[in-house]
Amino acid sequence: MGDSASYIRMVHHLIEECIIFNMSKEECMEALSKHANIKPVITSTVWKELEKENKEFFEAYTKRREDRSASEMETKQRIQNMVSESSKRDTQD
Repeated sequence: MGDSASYIRMVHHLIEECIIFNMSKEECMEALSKHANIKPVITSTVWKELEKENKEFFEAYTKRREDRSASEMETKQRIQNMVSESSKRDTQD
């Protein structure tokens, strides 16, 4: 039984590392599967338990990720608009 507890602690620690890198649950599952050979169902199960134990943190984390994503999309759109306007001016000159 001690081995499974230490394995869960290791997965827990790796999930915390994913969170430091601002990864979603899905990104974390993929990364741990690819780089640590941890089955996605294990990562998902531990993540869900962490969400239950730390509801407020994960609500804030999800909102922060969504806000950041929206901000990044807005920035990309502004850059595309600037490039488009610049190329229009170049063709008019």
